[in-house]
Parts: sequence; structure tokens; C-alpha cells
Amino acid sequence: MQETDAIASVPTGLFIGGQWRQAARTMPVEDPSTGRVLCEVADADPDEAMAALDAAAAAQGSWAATAPRERSEILGRAYDLIIEQQERLALIMTLEMGKPLAEARGEVAYAAEFFRWFAEEAVRIDGGYMPAPAGGSRFLVMRQPVGPSILITPWNFPMAMGTRKIGPAIAAGCTSVIKPAAQTPLSTLALADILVQAGLPDGVVNVVTTSRSDDVMTPLILDARSRKLSFTGSTPVGKHLLELAAKTVMRTSMELGGNAPFLVFADADLDVAVDGAMQAKMRNIGQACTAANRILVHRDLAAEFADRLTDRMGELALGRGVEDGVVVGPLINRAAVDKVHGLVRDAVARGARTRIGGEPVDRPGYFYPATVLTDVPPEAELSSTEIFGPVAAITPFDTEEEAVSLANDTPYGLISYVFTRDLTRALRVSEALEAGMVGLNQGVVSNPAAPFGGIKESGLGREGGFSGIDEFLETKYVGISMRE
Repeated sequence: MQETDAIASVPTGLFIGGQWRQAARTMPVEDPSTGRVLCEVADADPDEAMAALDAAAAAQGSWAATAPRERSEILGRAYDLIIEQQERLALIMTLEMGKPLAEARGEVAYAAEFFRWFAEEAVRIDGGYMPAPAGGSRFLVMRQPVGPSILITPWNFPMAMGTRKIGPAIAAGCTSVIKPAAQTPLSTLALADILVQAGLPDGVVNVVTTSRSDDVMTPLILDARSRKLSFTGSTPVGKHLLELAAKTVMRTSMELGGNAPFLVFADADLDVAVDGAMQAKMRNIGQACTAANRILVHRDLAAEFADRLTDRMGELALGRGVEDGVVVGPLINRAAVDKVHGLVRDAVARGARTRIGGEPVDRPGYFYPATVLTDVPPEAELSSTEIFGPVAAITPFDTEEEAVSLANDTPYGLISYVFTRDLTRALRVSEALEAGMVGLNQGVVSNPAAPFGGIKESGLGREGGFSGIDEFLETKYVGISMRE
């Protein structure tokens, strides 16, 4: 499919109550690999967004009463349609976000799997029944949908983060209003169109695109009809949203920032560790909350590890994601390039050595090359700041205790990576690490069947796995008298 045809295939209005509506104003969607505008999409105002919540609230009762099997089958059909349209959806994603086509195809498949997983979970919602310990009554426990949900997704995984939230909401019987990131609205709009094709009733999912997130979404969050907020994004924004949600004691799920340590012990398989580092660092051009932010390597291996990683990073082709062989696409915008370069300059000023890369690329678009820094001191700014770019920062350590201490020295706790061939150490360190997830001898842990989420300032709740649907369900207890 041609680039222009792919973009033209996406509806560009607001999706409210099952209808595509034009907004009073529009906003541009940019190709980060060229800086050119791909198209214009609706730029909602607060009244237009409130209409989406009105539609979700109006549909909630009938949707909650829908048979679980029907909800399951809709998700199943949507899964099939996403797989059938994988090439088109991948091209749309690459054009609006920049990631190479091979990665975009992988994300489309990953996104579809959330619909397949929650299609299976929709018919597994259960409760409980038991006699009271003292007798005389029975306890009936039932699970019911929490209600209209506000879903806010990031730009870095524009389709997978949508299905990871929409899937369990549909499965649980919740209607929703979803707001994608202003940089990448097209994947979500395409997803809404697929749900229409799958037979989703009007008003169950509504899509609001806007460049004025706070002004537009705050009234929806404060509205008493909204009973659930699911957000993926930065920790500062998450904290602000939590303050808003507290005003109505709204249920929340927060998947926030990360500062992932990547620990390589002296007994690690170096080939496996380097492969894992390439996955954990370069997935999505380093623009992932799960990206290896601090690569901590035992001093005995640090030099050889750095040599091997530098060789591998130096082989990566940079360019537009639609070009054959490209692995390093653009960052999302100019501000992202400036941030990454500022972190690199700070680390070098504090004593880090640049092995490869380290300077912005002089070409159209927002590119930063694959970069390796060694001897990065713990006090460097990038040790405490999420890099969100293709920069591998290596710091040596001497003891297991030092490695764990460095790993935990952060307010974040999303994911940690551990590479060792010692089973006892693997378990000991995994238990000691302050993180919601641990990748043991592997650089990717995300899976729709596993509970994704962090601790500390990396968030609240879990997405995916058996826990994912629980975030959209309330537990109701009914006490039943057994007296005659």
C-alpha cells in the first residue's frame, strides 16, 4: 500500500456514539522522519469531548447487560480484522510515530493479542458463594462492570496501548472514552473503525482526539458518571490525574515512567546479555518505559560487554522506518532529540566516554544515532532521568550488593533486567529488586497474558494477564439470610 493511501484510509473525525463527527477545529499529524504534515484530524474542545462521555454513559446500561459471549465474539472478530489488516495498520503507525515497519508489524500483532486474550477472559468473569463462618447466612460475591471509563494512551505504542485498555473494558462490560496522544491519533482512529466493522454497538467506545488534553479531559475526569481512569504516560502527568481522580474517588490504573536497571553479573552468558541489552535498549528506538535506562555490568565483564554492544549498535541502519533494513527510526519530535542530547552531554561532562554516536544527525526529521556511553557515573542526569532514546549508558559495579543498591536507587520501579547463570543469585536478586516486573536473562517481558505494571512512582494496578480485567470490575457482596 502507498503511504498516501494508508493515511487516506483512516477516518479523521471524532468517533462519538457510533458516528464519525467533524470537530470545530483540526490539528496536524506530523511524520517525524521528515517533519512534514501527513494529514489533519479533529481537535476536540471540552463540549465535544463531553458529548463522547454522554454517549458512553447512555450506552453503559445496555452494554453491561450484554451477554459475555457476545462481548467475547466482538473482540474475537476485531482480532481477526487487525491481523487481516496488519500491513496497512503497520504502515500507518510507522508514518505517524516513526518506528521501523518490522517493529510496527510486531506491535500490530501484539495489539491484536490483547483483544484475543480478553475475548477469552470475557466469559471467565466469576464470583463466589460460601456459608458465613458462624452460620445463619450465605455470602454471594458478584463481579460487575465499574462503569464508563476514561482511557488515555501514549504516543510510543499507539495501537497496543489502545487495545490493552479497550480490550478489558469491553470484556468487563464497560463503555469508554479514549483519548490518544496528539502526536499519534491515527492508529487509534483506525482501531475504532475496526471495532465498527467487528459489530461493536454504538457508544461503547468513543474516541476524542485533541491537542488540549488538560482542558478537554479534566471535565470528563471530574464528571461523576466517569468511574474509571486508565492512563499510560509520564509520572508527573499521572500524579496530576490522580489528584483529579481523587475528587470523585475514581478507580485508577496508572502505568507511568520507568528507570530500568539492566544488571549483568560476572557469571552471565555474555552473548545472551548483549542480545538482551539490544532488545531492552533499542525496542522502539529506546522510546519505551521498559527500556534499559541504566546498564550495570560487573567490572570483570564491563570492557568486553561494551566492545560487543558498541559493535552491535554500530551496525544499526538509521533512516525512515519505511525504508528496507532501517532499525533506528526518528524520535517523536525535536524536543525529544534536544532532551536526549542534553542527557548525553551532561554524562560526558561528568566523565562518561562516548564509544559511538553522541551527536544529532544532520538530516530532515528528528533523528538521534545509536549511542554507547561507558563509565557513566551514577550522578549523571541520565541515571535518574528516563532517556527515551537510543542511548546505552554503561556503569560498572563490583559486588552484588552494590548492583542491587544502584538498581533500587530510584523513585521508579517498573521493570528490572537480570543476567546471570546462577539460579540462587537469580532468585535472590529478583526478590531484592524494587520493581513490578523482572526480565531474567531476557530483554523483553511484555505479554498480553502477563500482568504488566510497576511499583513506587511507576504506577498503580496491572494491565494484561488475569489481573487486567479486574481493573474494570467492581466486587459486590450480597449477604443472604437463611432463616425460615
